[in-house]
Amino acid sequence: MALKKFRPVTAASRFRSVSGFEEVTRSSPEKSLVEGLSKASGRNQGGRITSRRRGGGHKRRFRKIDFKRDKAGVPGRVAEIEYDPNRSARIALIHYADGEKRYILHPRGLAVGDIILSGPGVEANLGNNVALGSVPLGTTVHCVELEPGKGAQMGRSAGAAVQVIAKEGPYVTLRLPSTEVRQVRSDCTATIGQVGNVDHELIRSGKAGRSRWLGRRPKVRGVAMNPVDHPLGGGEGRTSGGRPPVSPWGGAEGKKTRKRKKKSNRYIVRGRRRGKSTK
Repeated sequence: MALKKFRPVTAASRFRSVSGFEEVTRSSPEKSLVEGLSKASGRNQGGRITSRRRGGGHKRRFRKIDFKRDKAGVPGRVAEIEYDPNRSARIALIHYADGEKRYILHPRGLAVGDIILSGPGVEANLGNNVALGSVPLGTTVHCVELEPGKGAQMGRSAGAAVQVIAKEGPYVTLRLPSTEVRQVRSDCTATIGQVGNVDHELIRSGKAGRSRWLGRRPKVRGVAMNPVDHPLGGGEGRTSGGRPPVSPWGGAEGKKTRKRKKKSNRYIVRGRRRGKSTK
């Protein structure tokens, strides 16, 4: 996939780039696999804003994605490749031999007309969903389960590629895109190949309005405010705040949010930062 760039006829188009959409074969989604999507604008069930600077954005409809791939032994044909406004990856519409239709994440290189399978005894070919224990070493996978039958949780964004690097007993060792190395049970499933739309990370918005289309509202620096509005505000001339970054209510910002005693930490062989083990 190639990016589309624009002539610099305006300030907004000077650095703007968008996806080329060459792989997309259909513009409208499958009606039976679409449902309405309401916006929360960063609010919780009580109506309070818990995630700031969210709101607006273009209207979307939610595409139901099959992350479990539980149609064992039923061949499916790739009918269409579509754009999904709710994620960075493209999605593929699969027509199964029994007449059912489902969406899956589009693996890089999978074309319209290709046949995919899932379940035990399936070969590790592009697009097939198999147990990690039967995947050859060095193979690239995505849509990896963390618990058998729960559905894919890792390797779902555009260009994501998880590599199988070792097998030991009931566990398979994986190298994640973040360089983290962790173990997953061998009976968890994964899809062979890399997630498509690999150039997504190279896209440049070019203008503030494009962020508003995505529901992202402007962010004002605390040091640019008055003391009544923010702890970092005020001062004669331009200042850096004189203290670590904080929220408007004085809470520390930028701190780590991962729980130190999270149960899944024991499966991490090497952490994503400084190569340290979290065992």
